[in-house]
Amino acid sequence: MKKVALVFIAAVFLPSLVLAWLAVRSLRDQQFVIERQQSLLYQQVTDGLAKDAENVLAEMQHQFGQQVEALLAEDKTRTLPTSFNDRLRTNWSISEIGFVVTLEGNILCPTPYASPTARTFREQNSKFLCNSESAEVYWNASKLNNLGKNYSNSSQPEQQPQLGNNFLNLGQNSSSPVDYKNTLKSQGMRNVMPQQQASQQNESDSQLYSKVSASEAEFRQLVGDATEGTIARFVDNRLNVLVWYRPPGTPQMIFGSQLSLLRIKQELKTIIDHLEPALRDEIAVALLDDNARPVTTSREKFQTVWKRPFVATEVGEALPHWEIAVYLLDPAKMSQSARTLKLTLGLLIAVLVCAIGFGSLLIVTDLRRQLAVARKKTDFVSNVSHELKTPLTSIRMFSELLAEGRIADPVKQRSYLHIITAEAARLTRLINNVLDFSRMERGEKKYSIQKLDLLELITELAGNYRHHLEANHFQLNSSLPDAPVFVNGDRDALAQVIVNLLSNAEKYSAENKEVSIILDRKEEPLPYAEIQILDRGIGVPKGSEDKIFEQFYRAHDSLGSGIQGSGLGLTLARQIARAHGGDVINQSREGGGSCFTLRLPIIQE
Repeated sequence: MKKVALVFIAAVFLPSLVLAWLAVRSLRDQQFVIERQQSLLYQQVTDGLAKDAENVLAEMQHQFGQQVEALLAEDKTRTLPTSFNDRLRTNWSISEIGFVVTLEGNILCPTPYASPTARTFREQNSKFLCNSESAEVYWNASKLNNLGKNYSNSSQPEQQPQLGNNFLNLGQNSSSPVDYKNTLKSQGMRNVMPQQQASQQNESDSQLYSKVSASEAEFRQLVGDATEGTIARFVDNRLNVLVWYRPPGTPQMIFGSQLSLLRIKQELKTIIDHLEPALRDEIAVALLDDNARPVTTSREKFQTVWKRPFVATEVGEALPHWEIAVYLLDPAKMSQSARTLKLTLGLLIAVLVCAIGFGSLLIVTDLRRQLAVARKKTDFVSNVSHELKTPLTSIRMFSELLAEGRIADPVKQRSYLHIITAEAARLTRLINNVLDFSRMERGEKKYSIQKLDLLELITELAGNYRHHLEANHFQLNSSLPDAPVFVNGDRDALAQVIVNLLSNAEKYSAENKEVSIILDRKEEPLPYAEIQILDRGIGVPKGSEDKIFEQFYRAHDSLGSGIQGSGLGLTLARQIARAHGGDVINQSREGGGSCFTLRLPIIQE
């Protein structure tokens, strides 16, 4: 038993406790896990919206190219270069002002006298467009880094590769390549500090910096050999977004337009407003400008610390330092969800541990029961062997004496024959008990139920058993009613119960050899017959009142006490009685001894 218990503890219980301990430790990280999951979800939202914003700007650039081609197709008098601003603004409301410049640096449109807006535009951009000075423009730092590597590995500047994107192009014929090292140094901190990136200590510091970098470049360098592009630059702290297009028919002439920032904001607002309905009650999405001020939000009148979003994604080079940011409407809700999940998982772990403990207890209890049954079966084999050996020895000895004619006295002969008959009956009873128990265990025991008179049955059994008891100096007393008592039952099975009870009374009577059998009729709660077998023997030890009905259990071991028995008599008696709708119970008798009662339901006449 100890070895089995140690194996069970080592193989099942201890690993279960270790797993429970690991699970409890993992509960500490539930807040981080939930925040990480939420940040990944909302990061996908901001990344998607930023991509949509880039697509809107790319579409504007494409529309501008179409507008230029359409105007060129309509220009029969070839006056478009000088009238481009007016005609473009008439056809395309997104344009704030249109311009035309040659690669040599001549501005054909707008003229300084066209309008105050045109004059302001020329003052701010003429030197840049005429390639007489460099301007600070923005592009993706990772692309710039790759450009610098390619340029440093190139032996000839004219073989310098172009940046393959629509927002910024570096021409192959650039006379002075961009200093990408200085440009990387100019890469500044982001205007916002997302909470998730700030709270993750293992994240790279590069996430704290903007993904776009400022660089000094001339307009001709930016155009290169590309056909279209977008340039973002700040003039007097105001963002200017320029789109340009080089028609295939006039490659020396660049058509461009400064886009209306108001119209850009209106177009991007439609993107923000298309937030999924499932997320509207959880988050607010805002488009932040380069000063981290909200341009538009998904919820009106929403206020917060704009520089501290939950997650954020930069739009890109076309709108440098602009960000799509997500803010939690109820920041405490996430902590509450983490606490709820932690409590739920904690309770689940506790329930599982309790289930494991309870299951282990049941297994250990069943194991102990099985071991006890195994020991009882071992004792049963020893008892049955002893039970069989004793009557067989007596039968063989007395039968040999009679067969050899050594006993001439007729009285002794009858005594020996009586002993042989009693021992044979004892053997038959023992074998029947074993066979019946085996059938009951397999569910094969069948009863022949019919109406029978208990008075007649007990009278017959008492008469047959009286000779045996009197031969062993027992006194058999009986108290029987005058009227028959009818029940439905199997005659042989009920006879076996009564004989087993009488046999027990005989075996455990010790020196006071008195046995009584009483048949009575009871009316409450329902009519039933009660058969009592009483003795003045040693009785049932305390604590064994219920165990004596268990299979193979014996309160007094036959080998130690000298009292014969297999431990099946009372088990069979109770099983047979319950199969007939009754029961067998045990009670202590006043003055010493035991009283075993068989109760059976009476047939209603």
